[in-house]
Amino acid sequence: MFKKILVANRGEIALRVQRACRELGIKAVMVYSEADKDAKYIKLADEAVCIGPAASSQSYLNMPAIISAAEVTDAEAIHPGYGFLSENADFAERVEKSGFQFIGPSPESIRIMGDKVSAKQAMIKAGVPCVPGSEGELPDEPAAVKRIAKSIGYPVIIKAAGGGGGRGMRVVHTEAALLHAVQTTKGEAAAAFNNPAVYMEKFLQNPRHIEIQILADKHRNAVYLGERDCSMQRRHQKVIEEGPAPGIPRRLIERIGERCVAACKKIGYRGAGTFEFLYENGEFYFIEMNTRVQVEHPITEWITGIDIVRTQIMVAAGEKLPFTQRQIQIRGHAIECRINAEDPFKFTPSPGRITYWHPPGGPGVRVDSHVYDNYFVPSNYDSMIGKIITYGDTRQQAIARMQTALAETVVEGIQCNIPLHRELMVDAKFIEGGTSIHYLEKWLSERRR
Repeated sequence: MFKKILVANRGEIALRVQRACRELGIKAVMVYSEADKDAKYIKLADEAVCIGPAASSQSYLNMPAIISAAEVTDAEAIHPGYGFLSENADFAERVEKSGFQFIGPSPESIRIMGDKVSAKQAMIKAGVPCVPGSEGELPDEPAAVKRIAKSIGYPVIIKAAGGGGGRGMRVVHTEAALLHAVQTTKGEAAAAFNNPAVYMEKFLQNPRHIEIQILADKHRNAVYLGERDCSMQRRHQKVIEEGPAPGIPRRLIERIGERCVAACKKIGYRGAGTFEFLYENGEFYFIEMNTRVQVEHPITEWITGIDIVRTQIMVAAGEKLPFTQRQIQIRGHAIECRINAEDPFKFTPSPGRITYWHPPGGPGVRVDSHVYDNYFVPSNYDSMIGKIITYGDTRQQAIARMQTALAETVVEGIQCNIPLHRELMVDAKFIEGGTSIHYLEKWLSERRR
């Protein structure tokens, strides 16, 4: 086992990894930008190193600064968390060439799964069902692009091969709008991801967003840890997640989970990962794989009893998975609400000082957050300030506990989206379960009328 790990991230995930290190008896080196010098995890750190100014390009995305921090503190491994450099194959490669263990997949796996075209091709070979679409990157010839769209059938969606986080996507309903949409998406992809390649898929009309959590070790063992329903989203950004997914038969989950495990073994995957699917009319369609720990991992930790971050560290150190597929059992239900520093209905960011912070408690309530009274939320990063996760023996109990938890939570000094979550937790369609990825945006538009 490692003696010292550098945590190359910030916010709640930095604190989450720090806690896992403490539990394993590992010293955690925390890196921070000048904007995060007063963060809770910095005050609790065994060692802390400032890696640059507030701008993420000069700090959390600064590979030489992070690797230098690992060198000067004699760290043995680097945990990238999520976001920033967590799915950057070049970073993983530089970490390993510098003599450190990257707590995540190999650079080769990240490259295969990070490019959505190559990921889709790898999944087709592994027998994982995919959305009907182009076989690879769209060609430059307009006539060929039109032929592909016609064979798929409108509406189609144009996606950036190197995209993520809901960016680099455009839905096209008619042939007249097709070529302009392709060129616009290529331009956005080049600017945002330094990769202009785009591909085309059938645009499913009313799907749900279901993801399968996997864990794999270096000894070709892999398991799936059930599923999460992440359909409650706005502009492709998740707002509420839950597990298990309401109304999907277990036999379908087991079948797709087994295929995900087989795909991991085929590509030699290691660490934590998530296969994301669209689900419609009883069928799963692969859309992408996230080669890192997810924001919503606590849901799976609740319903399986497995510590995903701890397991990430253990398999990176060369240990075998401490459980088999047969030993994994799904119990109860968990729901997560992302708490963001933003206007609850206009979604404009609301950075600033939190003058009062009172998190909820009680049975079946977990709060993952790095904030505290008088904490200053910087404007330089993502607006998420924490997550509230509730667990119950049934979905109804998990919802009831979330309703109580949200009512108990107090955040003063800035705006946050708790009022949005409180309304959604009493929404009849949400309580019924099984809403599509388009439901929240329709709900918001109707609310504004």
